[in-house]
Amino acid sequence: MAKKSILNKKSIAFLEKYLNNAAPTGYEWEGQKIWMDYLRPYVDTFITDTYGTAVGIINPDAKYKVVIEGHADEISWYVNYITDEGLIYVIRNGGSDHQIAPSKVVNIHTKKGIVKGLFGWPAIHTRKGTSEKAPKLDNIFIDVGCTTKEEVLELGVHVGCVITYPDEFHILNKDKFVCRAIDNRAGGFMIAEVARLLHENKKKLPFGLYITNSVQEEIGLRGAEMITHTIKPNVAIVTDVCHDTTTPMIEKKTEGETKMGDGPVITYAPAVQQKLRDLITDTAEANNIPFQRMASSRATGTDTDAFAYSNGGVASALISLPLRYMHTTVEMVHRDDVENVIKLIYETLLKIEDGEDFSYFK
Repeated sequence: MAKKSILNKKSIAFLEKYLNNAAPTGYEWEGQKIWMDYLRPYVDTFITDTYGTAVGIINPDAKYKVVIEGHADEISWYVNYITDEGLIYVIRNGGSDHQIAPSKVVNIHTKKGIVKGLFGWPAIHTRKGTSEKAPKLDNIFIDVGCTTKEEVLELGVHVGCVITYPDEFHILNKDKFVCRAIDNRAGGFMIAEVARLLHENKKKLPFGLYITNSVQEEIGLRGAEMITHTIKPNVAIVTDVCHDTTTPMIEKKTEGETKMGDGPVITYAPAVQQKLRDLITDTAEANNIPFQRMASSRATGTDTDAFAYSNGGVASALISLPLRYMHTTVEMVHRDDVENVIKLIYETLLKIEDGEDFSYFK
């Protein structure tokens, strides 16, 4: 008998709309509106902060507070320099990959609307043998079809305009979700689905649940760093993506072995509180949810670090979604892993349903 999916048509439609919308670091507002509109029926209230982090709250008056968190922003570029000939040089906004840029179409966001452009590159015929240059930050450039700087400025393009890729959501071979910005709007999607399941299954939690979609993770965990001091949670369960290390040119001896389709990845790291992590792995085993393990030296590099070391210490853990081709326009995840991350967070929340005083996590 085929297993029943926890994702429905409305869920997938939301995921597609949410991923297709551009929400680069520092400009997450439109994406947050889409996310909040979807989440609205499943929460009691919202809070937002100055930089755009959005939090849906269930039981806002409860004494103890649990955060489930993802981040909303995507990598992008900034216009950095416009030549007299009308070509545009860029700098990163987050960890944008210079090697994938040549021949990619881009959207330049201006007050006049989207201006289309493309990363140009010399034809193969003109690149000679050992003198052939690789794409680097100082030689990739955008062409918007103009021949002078004045033409570019007339389009509304200026230094500081943000640039995103237009690549949109699709499903590959029935169960692989592919898009740019799955890192980490998949996280926002999954925590929203947890809220939906709690609502539809009429589960009552004795603690306050703060479904948190943080901004500016891609440039240093900044949104989580700010919102944790507003919420002051007792517990934080963070979800992000990690690498599928089974594709070519990745060294498992240094990166570890985690594989798309084999389940959520539970991280072992100093920022991960042991009792909370054990609760998550015990929950996975009790509910037959497949999972993998990963070790991180020093820092996880995710919002987990921002929550863990805030407010005198917050019991924090990380559940990751294995992903192929991170920081490209063809990021890929397995539908089963998405569903199992949702299930694991959902079931873990129910494990602390008895409303203990949270001394367990101390």
